[in-house]
Amino acid sequence: MTRLAARLPFGVQAATMRAVFRLPQAFKRLLAGKPITLDGQTLALDAQLLLRMGELNGVSLSAPSVEQARAGMEMNMRLMPGPSPDVPTRDLQIPSSNGPIPARLYSPRDVPEPAPLLVFFHGGGWVIGSVESHDHAARFLAEQAGVRVLSVEYRLAPEHRFPAAVDDALAAFDYAHKHADELGVDQARIAVGGDSAGGNLAAVTALESTRRGGPAPVFQLLVYPEVDFVNRRRSRRLFATKFLLTDADMRWFEGHYLAPSDDRSDPRLSPLLAPDLSGLPPAYLVTAGFDPLRDNGEAYAKALQEAGVPVSYRCHRDLIHGFINFVPLGGRFREATLEIAAALRTGLAYAR
Repeated sequence: MTRLAARLPFGVQAATMRAVFRLPQAFKRLLAGKPITLDGQTLALDAQLLLRMGELNGVSLSAPSVEQARAGMEMNMRLMPGPSPDVPTRDLQIPSSNGPIPARLYSPRDVPEPAPLLVFFHGGGWVIGSVESHDHAARFLAEQAGVRVLSVEYRLAPEHRFPAAVDDALAAFDYAHKHADELGVDQARIAVGGDSAGGNLAAVTALESTRRGGPAPVFQLLVYPEVDFVNRRRSRRLFATKFLLTDADMRWFEGHYLAPSDDRSDPRLSPLLAPDLSGLPPAYLVTAGFDPLRDNGEAYAKALQEAGVPVSYRCHRDLIHGFINFVPLGGRFREATLEIAAALRTGLAYAR
């Protein structure tokens, strides 16, 4: 961050963020600028204002170094206003053949045992992000959906390239299923979910666990997931710049996650390209209109439907990539994330 706003003390930046999003709509519009319409969609004022604040702070998902990118995401998430929902948590270690995987269990007080569970994988391009960066989102989903959430600290690239994250995601689901009693959850109501890269891991976990036989999730919550590393659809070109996640960011993430020799069509990377999607658990798939990943997500929803998988697809045409991370700002971010929580609650209720 090199711009003037980014040089302000952290407390001042956080206070400014809170104050700006509490302004009357007319003042927000004045700060955000004229409405932005593209591809027949008009960007939500809250999203446009957030992007404007990001410009002032020099926000970018990628950076000259991995360490800078990780620190930047963590700091930007700390700028979100609080307090978060008061959901009790417990940190734990998931054993695996590759070493222990840190995780955090969110257990809302008013959800009786055995509770439904969402095994959640955070976004961040498989390179950045953490349980901590997605703490707001996990708390919100746990409270509003009435579920326990197991948020997984899977291994990140480039220290651990593909398929390390996939291996950890599968190990986390298997652990949750095997230790359901210990976690206070209903073994018959375990879902997988995640946003962006985490949505990819959730989709891959559902696919891999179903194909191997044995325990598999009963529901998948896929929030603007990446599902195809081979094909570049129209939205990636339309929203290549200016809307938080950029084409340059995506190439940066891919370069760190994958080795040159990796097969981009491998279903563990590109579940959309799997030869058979039949028999997968029901899915709720969400995209954002101003997101380079929009068309990939829509294509996956259609492919699942054609394979006979029950799917509910929702595109928030006025929002940007990453919106569940901004739920503390309220407005459209909270409205859209409430819909996601309601879908998760419904999906796991029908799994009884």
